[in-house]
Amino acid sequence: MDDMPGNGSTPTAGPALNSLAQYMKDFSFENPNAPRSLGPQEKGPNISIQVNVNARQLAETDFEVSLVLEGSAGEATDVMFKFELTYCGIFRLTNVPQEQQHPIVMIECPRLLFPFARQIIADGVRNGGFPPLYIDPIDFVGLYQQRVNELQANQDQPGVAQA
Repeated sequence: MDDMPGNGSTPTAGPALNSLAQYMKDFSFENPNAPRSLGPQEKGPNISIQVNVNARQLAETDFEVSLVLEGSAGEATDVMFKFELTYCGIFRLTNVPQEQQHPIVMIECPRLLFPFARQIIADGVRNGGFPPLYIDPIDFVGLYQQRVNELQANQDQPGVAQA
């Protein structure tokens, strides 16, 4: 009953994740074989995409999260295009227990950034003379679990230096 409004006590706020800013830190698009690459193609290009998430703490509750997307279409000397995007956000976590902060920063923050990064890449590829490239949704939980498993495997190997 002490938490009821009007009795003089203030209820504690629940956990919160706030996006303070989002920005493109770096973007490059290359069309190395233009205008030849813009002509009709005999088959669809091989498209490869790599995803990386990085984070750094700016203040006690503030984090910069970087979503890095790199990709290309084509192979070897027949590359149609390449791109690299680093899209970032500043996020504030309040009333989040310490043990829950890392998963939130590495899963939920890039999940919030992804739709914007996806649109930047689609527009960049389209502006480069190709149909827009809409990247499929990314399983950030799976990426996080994979990274945690890799770190644990490295710790279990004898003779591996720890950072």
